[in-house]
Amino acid sequence: MKSYLYEIFSSVQGEGPLLGCRQVFVRFAGCNLSCSYCDTPTGSAPAICRAENSAGENFFTDIENPLDAERAAELINGYGLSRHHSVSLTGGEPLLHAEYLLELIPLIKGARQGIYLETNGTLPGELSRLIYLVDIVAMDIKLPGIAGTEPLWEEHRRFLQIAREREVFVKIVVNNSTQQDEIKKAAGIIREVSENIPLIIQPATESGHFCLDAGGVRRFQFLALDMLKDVRVIPQTHVVMGLN
Repeated sequence: MKSYLYEIFSSVQGEGPLLGCRQVFVRFAGCNLSCSYCDTPTGSAPAICRAENSAGENFFTDIENPLDAERAAELINGYGLSRHHSVSLTGGEPLLHAEYLLELIPLIKGARQGIYLETNGTLPGELSRLIYLVDIVAMDIKLPGIAGTEPLWEEHRRFLQIAREREVFVKIVVNNSTQQDEIKKAAGIIREVSENIPLIIQPATESGHFCLDAGGVRRFQFLALDMLKDVRVIPQTHVVMGLN
């Protein structure tokens, strides 16, 4: 089976609770959403996939798309997975490629903590098909006010109920226009599943500057801590550090 990927490379995780960990990133093309703050290319399927030649060198070769699962696994395994925390399946939205992942993931061998799925948390049916192959789920809850999407609360609720079968955390992106009611709604959905699931509050950035003042950070965290045991504020760092 073949699928369209943007890039495969080895780098440092720049957000969330695994901040600073070394991962191999497998970035899939395509998404079922169009969030206002998204920094991932959108549009037609890319003609080529950029693949790093060797882990950490930052030199890339262009490979014709679509890639079959065996070729993608060969590239991923070639980075020396024993030195990597995990393999990050990201996008776009990787669960749009569920059939492909069912073939690809069993071919990926040797990462210290296995497979890390980064997802927008809106495709519970697709997740249920392959949750047994995933070790860590990094799930977004999209707040309509900043994402510019339709409310997706029920999709997120059903998704999280499945994701809890594995290690899971939730991320929400916020800015100065984010409403407290949306913070409470997101935290409430998490609490329904488990108050112990970590929530990461990530201030949006624009041109390297945070789009949320310090008062907003403290206020949103305090609101969520009324309902959850583990709420952390972790901004993106890979752009600041000049990482991929």
